[in-house]
Parts: sequence; structure tokens; C-alpha cells
Amino acid sequence: MSVQRTGIGSPPTAAPAHHDPPQPGGRRVPRRRFLRGGALTALGAAAAVGGLAGASGCGRVSLASDVPGGNLLEQLREKGQVRLGIAGEIPMGYIDDQARLTGQSPTVARTVFQRLGVGTTTAVPTDFGSLIPGLKAGLFDCIAAGMYITPERCQEIAFSDPDYQMPDAFITGRGNPAGLRDYTDIAADDSVVLGVASGGIQISYAESFGVPQSRVRVFPDNLAALDGLLAGRTTVMAATSITLRNLLADGSHPQLEMTEPFFPVIDGVKQWGAGGYGFHPLQTRLRDAFNVELAKLKASGELLRLVRPFGYTEAEMTDLTAEELCAGTAGAGA
Repeated sequence: MSVQRTGIGSPPTAAPAHHDPPQPGGRRVPRRRFLRGGALTALGAAAAVGGLAGASGCGRVSLASDVPGGNLLEQLREKGQVRLGIAGEIPMGYIDDQARLTGQSPTVARTVFQRLGVGTTTAVPTDFGSLIPGLKAGLFDCIAAGMYITPERCQEIAFSDPDYQMPDAFITGRGNPAGLRDYTDIAADDSVVLGVASGGIQISYAESFGVPQSRVRVFPDNLAALDGLLAGRTTVMAATSITLRNLLADGSHPQLEMTEPFFPVIDGVKQWGAGGYGFHPLQTRLRDAFNVELAKLKASGELLRLVRPFGYTEAEMTDLTAEELCAGTAGAGA
């Protein structure tokens, strides 16, 4: 029997049986295995989707082209396959217990690419902080990991328009003893140590609100950040509200609670937390074609139907654009 250290108000106890979050069709996904990728090696495994079994490697593609905006879409149509970079995070994008790619972002991306004439979708799992470097190196063709669109990231890659917007929230000890409601409260309390996932926008939020680096602990992923909170290495962890709801969904951590979700406001601009799909900066024709089909999904209501099984609702739908988010003007004056 394994032993789990809770760190928040209790001694070591036997780890409870996992009741993993449901996915479409009622199946449950082993959270510890698939948030961290299990036996899948980062940038070294791919699971085939779209009704085709098997796996493929993560070789590089040629990004050089004389065509303005690139010719990757034509290459993908010729191969009949697109590789998606994912970060193994439920419900954004992960591999299920049948070695199938699933989650909000891969489900939408698969539908869009099928409409673009690319029938097979494969996954290239990596940690979140390696998604942009991996994309730029040609290790995959599209980031499908619910990545927030920010001005800083827009300097490195091309983004589709967002397909969702989402507030942040915290996980704290039961009763929220430090009274933490937003990043301002964390900055003001020298006893509070914040846990965040590597590469997450929450690192930037904390810095913007004046939380010193000495009180920020960065973990490989959100499950590791939860473990750090349970072990007493941090006082609070921050992530998107839907991620935190999934982490607590099985009820195995009654000593913890999630705070009320909120949108941070920085320099008078509400941070909408809107996520989309990332493309190599030279491949804007592929991004533009993706946007056309994504807009059709939004207009028809098909987008919401696709993502409801992963916990998304009408409240997470958005009409923001990548142009607004890249310029930092979305939510100005909020």
C-alpha cells in the first residue's frame, strides 16, 4: 500500500483509491498516469486518433517554403496526418487509458483538421514549457493544449482565434485560512507560498502582482503542484478553474478547497484567460485555414457540443480574437 503525505493538517495516511475523472462515454482516466504521461516519453511517443490504430514517431517536417505563409497545410493533406503537441493535462489534452488522444483541444483540432482534409491526428506529449520550443523546432505541427494567447507568446508563434475563455482560481487548505481571493492577496502576505505549473500563465500573473520569486514554486505540471501543496511545500496553488475542479473532482482531498474563480485585472485590463491553437510563425496559411473552420464550429454551436463532455459550458465560449489578445487590448478598461 502506498503512503501519501497530505502536508495540510494531517500525518501520512494510506493513499485513497483514485476515482478518476470521466471522459466521453463514461470511461475514467487514471489521472496520475496521464497527467504525467505515464510510460509515454516526452516528445518520443504518439498515439493515433481518428479511427486508426498504431503510433508514429515525432520526426521533423520541412518548414521552408517559397509560398508566402508556408505550405504545411498541403504537406499535411498529402500525408493525411497532423501531429498535435499536448501537455497531458486533463481536460485540455491527454492520452486516455486506451492510448487514445482526447481532451477539449485535441477533439476540436481533430474536427477542424478533418474538415481541412487531414484525416488522422497523432499526439506528441511533452511538458507544457516545451510546447513552443517543440513547435518551432518542427517536432509537431500544432499546439493543442489549451494554451492561453498572450502578447509574449504571440511574439514567438502564430495563434488561432481562441475557442474558450476561463477564469483562474486557487486551491487552498479547507476554509481558506489565509483568505486568498486573488493574486493581490498572495503578494500582500509574506507567509504565503504559491505553487504553479511550469510554463503556465499564472507565473506571469504572480509577477505582475508583485509576488516575489522567492515565494513561487514552479512544478512540472499541475498534479505535481497539487502534490507540493499536499506535502506542505506551498500554501496555495493556482491554475484555471476547470483544471482545479478536475484535480478535486474525486473527493479524495477533503482538507482542500477551491476558491471562487476570478479574472485578474492588470493595469486596468481584464485577463480573459482565452486559449487557442499554436502554429509555427511561418505557417500562417495553415493558421488562417484553421480559423475559418473554427469560426464555422462556433457559429453552428458544434463547438460547444464537442467540448461539453470535458466540462465546458456556454460560460466558457468566447468571441474574442487572437488579434485582440496578441495586442493586449482585450478587456481594456475592465
